[in-house]
Amino acid sequence: MDVKPKFTERRYLVILLFMASLFMLWGLALTLGDVLNKHFQNVLNVSKSRSALVQFSMFGAYAVMGIPAGMFMKKFGYKNGVLLGLFLYAAGAFLFIPAANTASFNFFRFALFILACGLATLETVAHPFVASLGDQRTSDQRINFSQAFNGLGGVIGPLIGSYFILKTGQEHSNDLISVKHLYIFIGSVIVLIGIAFAFIKVPLLHDPHLPETGSIETAGDGQAHKKLFQHKHFVFAAVAQLFNVAAQGGTWAYFINYGHEVMHFSDEKAGYFFSLSMVMMVLGRAAGTLLMRYIAPNKLLATFALCNILMCVIVAQAFGWVSFIALLFINFFFSIMFPTIFSLGLKNMGRQTQQASSFIVMGVVGGGIFPPLMGLVANHSVATAYYVPIICYAVIFLFGYTYGKIKPSPTYNS
Repeated sequence: MDVKPKFTERRYLVILLFMASLFMLWGLALTLGDVLNKHFQNVLNVSKSRSALVQFSMFGAYAVMGIPAGMFMKKFGYKNGVLLGLFLYAAGAFLFIPAANTASFNFFRFALFILACGLATLETVAHPFVASLGDQRTSDQRINFSQAFNGLGGVIGPLIGSYFILKTGQEHSNDLISVKHLYIFIGSVIVLIGIAFAFIKVPLLHDPHLPETGSIETAGDGQAHKKLFQHKHFVFAAVAQLFNVAAQGGTWAYFINYGHEVMHFSDEKAGYFFSLSMVMMVLGRAAGTLLMRYIAPNKLLATFALCNILMCVIVAQAFGWVSFIALLFINFFFSIMFPTIFSLGLKNMGRQTQQASSFIVMGVVGGGIFPPLMGLVANHSVATAYYVPIICYAVIFLFGYTYGKIKPSPTYNS
């Protein structure tokens, strides 16, 4: 009689809760970057396309740190990988002090790049770390549980940014003092979390993606002997992830601009609606998780991509509230895309899982490349700019639609 596997073990509970909080902290940092995008337009007088270099600096760090973070994790372990990520996160936050003092947009970009190197390290380490905190059959449940906190951080980030940075009429709404004070506080919190985690004892863990002792590698169709880039599903997943985060970066970067220019909201009010859009993402992830009990994940992914193509068309029409509601729903349908593409890309990769994970994380660089390109259109019409992400959702649709044909066979039996 099969015993139902536990979600996790008691000895891992503190570590799991700590890791879930890290998912929240990088969700907060990423959405705060989109608030900074609009604030730098106001205070530093940069154009929409140039302000999008904020996203380039942050998401570009993932391309730089993806593989080094994976190598560091493999050599020094999960705990030291987390501590390195927290150190870089805090260092980037404290670099906001000289950046604000000099009022230099490029200095802010450098600070955000260092901070995002920490985020990339944490994200590379966190997924396999959380997966290893219990039975491999429940690893997906633990990752989805942690990802829910990422969504919570995404909600909190715009709320904090709108209140402390974009709030109309406050003393420092037109300068960089509030930005500096906020990031000093964030950096201090990260340091305290790092110190606390340094004292947590992490037991010896087993990577759930590796074969169990005594397991038999199957020759089958040759999957077990393929080189990394011979796995078609992994390669397509890495490409789809790049376009996925590209769409995310562009959508989030100009959300507040859309609220201000099309809906005629104040920046602060548009920021609060941005937070609401992150709530939509949390709801979408919950709905998607439920629907995956009845619909294959790749088919649901393709369906949600088609829905977002329709949403983008409606948003681009600037129909007022109809278009703005469609803009909110982009995040609802976007919700399942990152974890689902990630999960499908790592299916049956066996011993190549960690290496494959690093490359898929590097796909996040799309969020840095795409917003400046979208910004060139947004300089003329922020509504029209929302036609551009349709390209990204078309690629995601093709990945989900064709996945059944390129789906891998198991590499081992345990």
